[in-house]
Amino acid sequence: MRISELTCRHVQIPLKRKVKHASHERTSTDSIIVSCRLDNGTVGWGEGLPRDYVTGDTIESSLKLFSSTNWEHLLSSQIDSPADAIRVVENIHFPMLDENPRDILGNPLRCAVELAILDAVSRSLKFPFRDYIRHIEGTEPLIAPQHKVRYSGIIASSTFKKVKWLCRLYRCAGFRQCKVKVGIEGVDDLELLSLARKALGPNIALRVDANEAWEPEELAANAKAFEQFQIVSIEQPLRHEAVDQLATIRPELSVPIMLDESLCSLKDGQRAIDQGLCDLFNIRLSKCGGIVNSVKLAVMAQQAGLGFQLGSQVGETGILTAAGRHFVTTIGGWLAAEGSFDNFLVKERLTKEDLTFWIDGTAKALKGPGLGMTVDTEAVERVTISTHTCAIA
Repeated sequence: MRISELTCRHVQIPLKRKVKHASHERTSTDSIIVSCRLDNGTVGWGEGLPRDYVTGDTIESSLKLFSSTNWEHLLSSQIDSPADAIRVVENIHFPMLDENPRDILGNPLRCAVELAILDAVSRSLKFPFRDYIRHIEGTEPLIAPQHKVRYSGIIASSTFKKVKWLCRLYRCAGFRQCKVKVGIEGVDDLELLSLARKALGPNIALRVDANEAWEPEELAANAKAFEQFQIVSIEQPLRHEAVDQLATIRPELSVPIMLDESLCSLKDGQRAIDQGLCDLFNIRLSKCGGIVNSVKLAVMAQQAGLGFQLGSQVGETGILTAAGRHFVTTIGGWLAAEGSFDNFLVKERLTKEDLTFWIDGTAKALKGPGLGMTVDTEAVERVTISTHTCAIA
């Protein structure tokens, strides 16, 4: 079989609540949704979330990249197996218009195209999406199938009343992990974390995410002040431009450092390992360029003796939720799983199935061919702003 058509859509979906952190405030999500049609009529779907403050991508640059790419040349190969499909998506190379030393520009589009192709092929050949992971080099030590997964809670609010309510809800529901956004202007982080720890109780693992809010000279003092709250990691404390300074600061800290905005590619991962910049990787499918690169980053972390988690970006719909679910129910060793907030956050989840985690944060592994979900095409049309199609002869 071959790919006959790729369609890229700009969709805009309102959020059910405002989400605010140190880098951005959001009441809606603008995303890229890609569909891939095979020559036998099978259709697969993928999703990416361009964020200029993460990879430098915007909706406009992603659509321009899609239109300027010679898809027919890249994707004309015959595909007869999962290994063939992996080789096809690994050979996607974009005609970059700007310097791209970190190999991160175009990652949200790459993620959407990759997922759409892999979803279509696995639906056509009738095997589950998770089987691809076994075909990625180096994954054997990480393969650990699970029937269900428990997601982490996330606190991204500057309203203390809401923080207290959410923390109590997570505790009563049986969550085991929670992340709190810190570094938000006008918010006292010590007061925020004191409130969160008291409401969560002593048994829930608590992570913090600074979203690049701190200066290098603030990190050691903040980390020391946070020790009283039994913090298990600090995520992206410094802006990417200053991240090299973690090589000298990190060894003096008692709290593990996790990279996020500074971990968007295999190059980023290798640099972090070589320079000793972190203890943990936050792997997010969209910013890292899809499932293949994300799994390779997990392998890289495991081989280097680092930890990793699966993160998510604000506004992910059921398409990325499904892909992330296959990640965390197929490989083991991850420290936390974020995402699956579909019904709690987006007004259009874009899937007929409800993939939102249950009240206690747990969710089942997905079954069936492909990503294991059905895209609601009427919902996609409701939120589509523009459509761009490339037919492949």
